[in-house]
Amino acid sequence: MLWAARVSGFFSAAMVMVVLSPSLQSFPPAEAIRSSQFDSHVRFPGQIAGGARGLAFRRAPAFRNAADCGNATGNVCDPSLVHIAITLDEEYLRGSVAAVHSVVQHATCPESVFFHFLVSDPALGDLVRAVFPQLQFKVYYFDPDRVRGLISTSVRQALEQPLNYARNYLADLLEPCVRRVIYLDSDLVVVDDVAKLWRTDLGGRTVGAPEYCHANFTKYFTDRFWSDKQFAGTFAGRRPCYFNTGVMVLDLARWRRTGYTRRIERWMEIQKSPAGRIYELGSLPPFLLLHYFSVGAGVYRMDDEGWLTGQLLRLEQY
Repeated sequence: MLWAARVSGFFSAAMVMVVLSPSLQSFPPAEAIRSSQFDSHVRFPGQIAGGARGLAFRRAPAFRNAADCGNATGNVCDPSLVHIAITLDEEYLRGSVAAVHSVVQHATCPESVFFHFLVSDPALGDLVRAVFPQLQFKVYYFDPDRVRGLISTSVRQALEQPLNYARNYLADLLEPCVRRVIYLDSDLVVVDDVAKLWRTDLGGRTVGAPEYCHANFTKYFTDRFWSDKQFAGTFAGRRPCYFNTGVMVLDLARWRRTGYTRRIERWMEIQKSPAGRIYELGSLPPFLLLHYFSVGAGVYRMDDEGWLTGQLLRLEQY
């Protein structure tokens, strides 16, 4: 079943309004979050990380989408749970709220979905609780200093934000009992039951992601990369494929066992070395190099089962 298509401009904005009513932007920014069950709206002052924009959200209903779903236990180690990780920051807060809403709205059993929110300000957890009172989730503070020294300049400043790299540390941040997780970017809206994606058989691989095999890698990597025989030989005789790290199923148990976080950091260190840059863009190239250089890392091509053109509706603008 095809879940998704790429959209932009007016259509993107129109789709967001299905989840976030236009009236939600009419509230004054100075009011703090109110969690009263009698108030149908949640006001966010927009002062996190020095922000100045006021946001308001309509409180989500308690979704009960099927009669045969079990009750939420709140235990993150419950083996029946579907685990989803997503970042929360003020810049993309509307997108994140829309993404969470779409997941619980379309899940057959939203009671079985557990969210792991990666944040640079723990106060955002209060907003989530106010907007989604029934949601099972945990907030994880990601210290920007953990990765700031490894980030190099990119074509867009947004790609240089430390929280973009938090996905590299999911295996470290989440409880050891969480052996698999779905990572979603903050600009996605799910239009089908996310449990279908959760059940993807990775075939013994570490990462499952949509794959595109008509890439021009000369634009991803620098002259230094292509002039080094060891680096340039990475793609020799191989199909020019890259995968989208905005939608991934991660085998965290295998990731931890093989130390992939440190391997990604190593590529970022090479990128920052005095010898010069080896790639452009942001957090994607280290993932690609991890895939091609790590024996057995492998990326399961989810487009083989219709995932590339099927999973999600990606909203580029809102």
